Amino acid sequence: MARIVDVGGKPDVRRRAIARGAIRLRRATVRAIRRGAIEKGDALPAAEVAALHAMKSVWQVLPHCHPIPLTAASATFALATDRVVCTTTVEATWKTGVEMEALYGCAVGLLTVWDMVKSREKDSRGQYPTARIEGLRVVAKEKNARARPRARRGRA
Repeated sequence: MARIVDVGGKPDVRRRAIARGAIRLRRATVRAIRRGAIEKGDALPAAEVAALHAMKSVWQVLPHCHPIPLTAASATFALATDRVVCTTTVEATWKTGVEMEALYGCAVGLLTVWDMVKSREKDSRGQYPTARIEGLRVVAKEKNARARPRARRGRA
């Protein structure tokens, strides 16, 4: 029987997860990204937006995940000689963790880079001998003490 786990009785807890992964590319492709010479446009800003969007929609894609009210999310990309590294950070104060949001955002960000540069990565047979996503993992997970209610603003 498939089901979404009942977390209704759990307290809200501040949670944070960081995921990281990389896409290995030809060195010439990385240089083109660095120069802003990708035909589809600027790959890294597109991938940042895609990663953020993905982190907000995990519950729509992974059937056992709850819709989590995220309090913060970010996606950063770093260029190395032969790869692009993505790091995503997700925070929420809620009843369950945000690891899937961080992982999914990272994966979608890296897939977006691949989509943006695929014409440069194909060989003469239409294959991708260099391009591959590697090392997708959770690098940090935090679960703090019970969340404190926010102070109400208003008249004293």
